[in-house]
Amino acid sequence: MRTVGLLGGMSAESTTLYYQVMNRLVRERLGGLHSIQLVMWSVDFAPIAQMQADGEWEAAGAVLADAARRLQAAGAEAIMIGANTMHLVADQVQAAISVPLIHIADATAMQVKAGGCSRPLLLATRFTMEKPFYRERLASQGVEALIPGEADRERLHAIIYDELCQGVIRPDSKAEVLAMIERSPGADSVVFGCTEVGLLLSPQDVDRPVVDTALAHAKAGVDFALA
Repeated sequence: MRTVGLLGGMSAESTTLYYQVMNRLVRERLGGLHSIQLVMWSVDFAPIAQMQADGEWEAAGAVLADAARRLQAAGAEAIMIGANTMHLVADQVQAAISVPLIHIADATAMQVKAGGCSRPLLLATRFTMEKPFYRERLASQGVEALIPGEADRERLHAIIYDELCQGVIRPDSKAEVLAMIERSPGADSVVFGCTEVGLLLSPQDVDRPVVDTALAHAKAGVDFALA
């Protein structure tokens, strides 16, 4: 088994999910007492979130690049950033290491297309929905992501940072996000494009095919480990 390095803490809520899912997948594939061979660096998210809000992306990237170098030095043979938004600095992180970066958008595009879909509604932070880095990566692989309207994007961003990243799950917020999906009839599927969205919604809540990026990314990490 190859060793995977996970950059976590963004947020800790979804990093916990990564660890659980990757261990479960390894156990399902290998059986018995098998588990993922993993090294993790968990950042303090508050300073990172402030850098995001202030537009200091290069500084945030430097933090993750340093952590990625430490993971490689600890034996990681590939690096995963356990967050969609921080893939805005994926190139900066990749440039700091000599092992591959397993990109969350690549894993997402693969699963969208595997489901026979090509125009998903992207539910994510405003950074991921509005900046080009993520949707362009999907588009390069034949996936045209749609995004909610301005007011919905603002509200969803608040739900993610003020609630989900802090472990707060509210039924009224769930109803709001489901209503956002209903207001997007042109989408043939839904992408949970923030690794915390799957804490609020499940695929069974949605009337269209769903790709949970945290689960897709975790699977890609396990595929690498067991290849």
